[in-house]
Amino acid sequence: MTAKIIDGKAYAEGLRARIAKAVKELQAKHGLKPGLAVVLVGEDPASKVYVANKAKQTVEVGMNSWEHRLDASTSEKDLLALVDKLNSDPTVHGILVQLPLPKQIDSTKVLSAIDPAKDVDGFHVVNVGKLATGQDALVACTPVGSVMLAKDALGKLDGLEAVVIGRSNIVGKPMALLLIGESATVTVAHSRTRELRDVVRRADIVVAAVGRPEMVKGDWIKPGATVIDVGINRVPTEDGRSRLVGDVDFAGASECAGAITPVPGGVGPMTIAMLLRNTVVAAHRRAGLSDPEEV
Repeated sequence: MTAKIIDGKAYAEGLRARIAKAVKELQAKHGLKPGLAVVLVGEDPASKVYVANKAKQTVEVGMNSWEHRLDASTSEKDLLALVDKLNSDPTVHGILVQLPLPKQIDSTKVLSAIDPAKDVDGFHVVNVGKLATGQDALVACTPVGSVMLAKDALGKLDGLEAVVIGRSNIVGKPMALLLIGESATVTVAHSRTRELRDVVRRADIVVAAVGRPEMVKGDWIKPGATVIDVGINRVPTEDGRSRLVGDVDFAGASECAGAITPVPGGVGPMTIAMLLRNTVVAAHRRAGLSDPEEV
């Protein structure tokens, strides 16, 4: 068996096109232009690239984009003051504070200070609580994007057995809650799970989000299962360079899985697309409008 490749890049491109249409209609019918404010503290190279890509794609779909770049020595007090200012700005519908933050700043305190209605990263405890209790919420981007890819590959997920490997607040836990919301039977596995191979082997859907290069081996995968690889790991190559790999042994898993996301080009492109989607949804809700159906 050769697995079908789940093309996250193509899906994200189509989603961004639908988002652009929704933005255009929102402006035409209600005179409202969604806006996303991104805050970057420090000079982390990966974060700088990521923030630049967010800004570029935000503008491309027709939304307002603001970047606030602060020095690495910025105090927690000053960052909280900026968040408060953005909370009060009616033109800003989404706020994202790029992680990680410098050691002098308490990330939990900063994320908690963001207005839940503008928390397009989906990290605020209010949004997490709403997700857990089945209410409408702004949900973490990577898990929502992953579920979209799984549904695109499988259709309905109800009744399927899913194993999520990883229990982080950013991916593992919200992923499990989203799958429960789709009526899947969900197991959350982690570093202390006994006989992890056997647990994974019974799953119709495997979501790998542990941050360990190629930890999930091909013979762990049930024949025909759908594999969603959230991991992005940079590993050295023999020529002294590096390459990106996921948390799943792609070559091995591809021989028995029914469908699988590649790394890169799978889940990764969905994260920014879902950030844009959350911003549009937040703008609609702020204006008392129903969520746009097309996104």
